Amino acid sequence: MVLFRERVYAAPWMFLVTVLLVPAAIAVFAPIHPPSGLQWGIGVGIGLYAAIVLALAFGAPLLVVTDAAFHAGRAMVERQYVGAVEVYEGAAAREQRGPALDARAWLLLRGSLPVVKIWIADDSDPVPYWLVSTRRPHELARTLTGAEVAPR
Repeated sequence: MVLFRERVYAAPWMFLVTVLLVPAAIAVFAPIHPPSGLQWGIGVGIGLYAAIVLALAFGAPLLVVTDAAFHAGRAMVERQYVGAVEVYEGAAAREQRGPALDARAWLLLRGSLPVVKIWIADDSDPVPYWLVSTRRPHELARTLTGAEVAPR
């Protein structure tokens, strides 16, 4: 049974910035042959924009918590190995994504979103913790632990 599900999309500004591909394609194709180059530029620009928007939308990782496991993108950990869970927001999240980051950690990060640190309680696993971006950090932490987790 699915207890939590979230698709972690790219930031909204990423979808807007990709619109700049249209004038860039026009600038490349228009000088080649003025009447048809403009049409080719518009077509290629719109095609590139559509392809990138589709890639951003359908390539977004999925976070799923079930009774048996926690899936973050393609990775999976059984719930029995989920240890302590910590929520970080704002400056504390930036610290976790940067200076405080353990190089052995498994990461699923998206921009400036809050992060949830999930400690792995398996001595044979070389990964000490997962650091996962989410727009609903408290709900994810509550689902994993069964209790409220205060932000750090």
